[in-house]
Amino acid sequence: MAQIAVDEFGRPFIILKDQESKKRLTGIEAHKSHILAAKTVTSVMKTSLGPKGLDKMMVGPDGDVTVTNDGATILKQMDVEHQVAKLLVELSQSQDDEIGDGTTGVVVLAGALLGASEALLDRGIHPIRIADGYERAAKVAIAHLDTIADTFAIDKSNTENLIQVAKTSLGSKIVSKHHRQFAEIAVNAVLSVADLDRKDVDFELIKVEGKTGGRMEDTVLVRGVVVDKDMSHPQMPKVIENAKIAILTCPFEPPKPKTKHHLDVGTVEDYEELRGYEKEKFLEMIKQVKDTGANLAVCQWGFDDEANHLLLQNGLPAIRWVGGPEIELIAIATGGRIVPRFSELTAEKLGTAGTVREMSFGTTRDRMTVIEQCYNTRAVTILIRGGNKMIVEEAKRSVHDALCVVRNLVRDNRIVYGGGASEISCSVAVETASNSIASVEQYAMRAFSDALDVIPRALAENSGLNPIECLTAIKAAHIAEGNPRLGVDCLGVGTNDMRLQHCIETLVSKKQQISLATQVVRMILKIDDIRTTGETE
Repeated sequence: MAQIAVDEFGRPFIILKDQESKKRLTGIEAHKSHILAAKTVTSVMKTSLGPKGLDKMMVGPDGDVTVTNDGATILKQMDVEHQVAKLLVELSQSQDDEIGDGTTGVVVLAGALLGASEALLDRGIHPIRIADGYERAAKVAIAHLDTIADTFAIDKSNTENLIQVAKTSLGSKIVSKHHRQFAEIAVNAVLSVADLDRKDVDFELIKVEGKTGGRMEDTVLVRGVVVDKDMSHPQMPKVIENAKIAILTCPFEPPKPKTKHHLDVGTVEDYEELRGYEKEKFLEMIKQVKDTGANLAVCQWGFDDEANHLLLQNGLPAIRWVGGPEIELIAIATGGRIVPRFSELTAEKLGTAGTVREMSFGTTRDRMTVIEQCYNTRAVTILIRGGNKMIVEEAKRSVHDALCVVRNLVRDNRIVYGGGASEISCSVAVETASNSIASVEQYAMRAFSDALDVIPRALAENSGLNPIECLTAIKAAHIAEGNPRLGVDCLGVGTNDMRLQHCIETLVSKKQQISLATQVVRMILKIDDIRTTGETE
């Protein structure tokens, strides 16, 4: 709807009235809208929780298929429109960026907290009082986690504890069939690059490379760098011992003017002269590389067939089209310097490696180059194999989660027990603490306690157990025995003691889940007015 008006100079202008096209939700309606959106997202994620959790197949707009049960990946690829649902997507991403694991659990917990607040709102409790109660409950839960946490020493000679934690992270992934092997690979990779004195892990030195074909158990940890390229000429040597590597970001081609130029070749003699000049420049470049003592050139750019032929003729093996990140990793691993001009190349700037070899796969012509026994022994590569691209990509995500868990343990070696044990223990602690609160916040604290029970209940449900019976039995045992290690027996081992099942999680991950979920829910509960601009006619 529009109205024409005139200003003081007699010029007409149009006033548009778009109030009718705007949508607005206020008060309890706004809160109910948030809670419904959170419940919808949570119902999708809940079935992916735990070792028996189900995978989701996500089909992208261009037909790309992703099969995963990683919470952050599922939410990232979901086409979410509701504003609160987008906040939950960001919540999962924050957990993934900070911790690397627990992305599904944090969203399920946030959804459960919002769901529990619905009954309190219906009873007339103010949203701010609910948010304050949740904050107090979260403090109680986090403080209780410190009291039930166990500590174990991290020792490079005895890695069994670290392997058990990595196995817990991998238990719900596609690689769970070989989770012992993958856990050992993740632990060995992290310990190779870890500085235990400073409690720091440099992830830049760990490269995860995938190659379709082969079996998942063919996955290996290479103590060196794997580059998805082969030698530039098929007749170049496939194995180079005691390699001295020139790492170049300048192309093997004759120099060109920086400004626009035009070259006319009018006669055969001119063409021969130009060809001779190019050949002379190629030979000069090759001589500059060989004079430094290099026996392998790794080049970021390509070069034509003539340069390739001259490299072979002069006995200088080369790898071309190596990407920027790989170039940097090769430089770090071999102790070489990245050289931007041939004139700057010296013997001191060469990288060194014990062996550079080409690796072939099956009946295909696919080859990769492996640089081993490097100057910097800390650089490692995890080469993942799998039957198809989807399996390889999901295995990459699984290994990333395991690497993050082991890294978190190197930084803070305190652990709690999984299978919902820590959530049930915190739930009991929060419920006990709520009885001493005289204000309205005690209702919110009890709701927080009930929300914590959602995770063990989901684990039981996904494992085919009766969720209510299972949870009540474990909770009763927690209170009777005072044992914070009792959780849901998802794998049917026959014991609910998670220490005996070696089901272990990092304390920092569990704390982060509770604090992040509580912060987001507090923020959402404080929103009581939503205005959205509708489509204009």
